[in-house]
Amino acid sequence: MMSFKQEKTGYVKTAISDLQGAWMLLRNQVVKEFGFDGSDRLLFHIDEAMSWECVRAFNQMKPLILVIENIARQSGASEEIAELVSNVRDNYEEALEAIREGKAY
Repeated sequence: MMSFKQEKTGYVKTAISDLQGAWMLLRNQVVKEFGFDGSDRLLFHIDEAMSWECVRAFNQMKPLILVIENIARQSGASEEIAELVSNVRDNYEEALEAIREGKAY
């Protein structure tokens, strides 16, 4: 008889879910303010960083965060977008630490 791993029925908040939320907030704000210089490039790189490939190869996300920070700074994005980019970076670092400690699943 073959057994299957059961999916957890409860939701456990993790550093990874916090990072996902930070990315979603940033993306939503860029969409809301879309039309400023560089907004299309920001959206492209945000979507790339949130892609399955990047999540599966977590270390690929860090260079994209740096690119996004630079585009936001150079394009004159709003202070709110700059704060959300900083929040993504902070959540990414927390997620890396959780992974190192075996607390992210």
